[in-house]
Amino acid sequence: MPAMRTAAAHKPLQNLAQNLAWLAFPLLAIALAKLAGHSEIAWRHPRIAALLFVWIAADTLVLSLMARSTDHHPSRQAVLARLAAAALVVLLGAPPAVRMGLGAMPAIWVALILTVLLHTGWSLLRAGQAWRGGAPGERWHRAAMQIVPEPLWRLAMAEVTVLRLALTGWRAKPDVPAAALPFAYHRHLAPMMGVLLALQAIEIGVMDVVLRLWSPRVANLLLELGIVALLYFVGLIRSLRLRPILLTADGLTVRSGVLAEQRIAFAEIAQLASEVTAAEVKAATTRNMALLAWPNVIVRLARPIARKPLLRERPPIRALAFRVDDPAAFHAALAARLSQETR
Repeated sequence: MPAMRTAAAHKPLQNLAQNLAWLAFPLLAIALAKLAGHSEIAWRHPRIAALLFVWIAADTLVLSLMARSTDHHPSRQAVLARLAAAALVVLLGAPPAVRMGLGAMPAIWVALILTVLLHTGWSLLRAGQAWRGGAPGERWHRAAMQIVPEPLWRLAMAEVTVLRLALTGWRAKPDVPAAALPFAYHRHLAPMMGVLLALQAIEIGVMDVVLRLWSPRVANLLLELGIVALLYFVGLIRSLRLRPILLTADGLTVRSGVLAEQRIAFAEIAQLASEVTAAEVKAATTRNMALLAWPNVIVRLARPIARKPLLRERPPIRALAFRVDDPAAFHAALAARLSQETR
């Protein structure tokens, strides 16, 4: 039985230099072009400045897309999306000299607007097709990803989930599918995180009083950010109870609230460690999913699971370390499930 993984399916970048290049290069190039648009030369030659600004915005965004593509042949939809993004950058963020140059070339304005409209229409058409062809529970998800990039959509959904848990999830029931056996891990973590929440609230209040004496605007801004962070932290604490570790019919699902989730099929589990050692927990090949606590369970894998690098390459996962409130009951239940799989 193949292992179930939550990692993305696309191939990771090979090294840190490539990773930073496609993230930073377009932003840096457009920022420098915008800065140059405020220069005296741009005011003297507004048409040339406008053409250069449009070219830099489009060229850098498309080149970054090609750098990310494994075969350097991105799809037409992806190219059109980058061109539409470049058009929005020009329409909304062009400096005054560039706007003056564009005013003298109405054809450029029309081309930019038509690019945005073409991308919008194409995305809506694909969204309609995805809506009609998707399952009832996946229609919104499939349709939205035709309009919004998938990483941005997933980030937005994660934020909405956390805020919903913080504001309206007080009576919600734990997310436990039918026939799944849940194991809680929040009883040990919630008190510690509650203390951190109280300290965070005190820090926000003290910081607001101190900054308000210096700059009320800065104080208001940081107060708003602090309240939002406080809500996120409340949502995280709530998610510890609502997202327990599961033994399902297919395998083991290890969760760390809304922060992380790892699914492993029973066939991919080599053994349940008899004891938790510091050397194995701290090993680079062990994924430690215990939050603010020392893990009391280690599951060793039959085959390694590749990890998507963030800033550098990381070795594959060969063991999972996590904490449950009742390790004896978890050991017994998992051993029973594994013995059934081997029969």
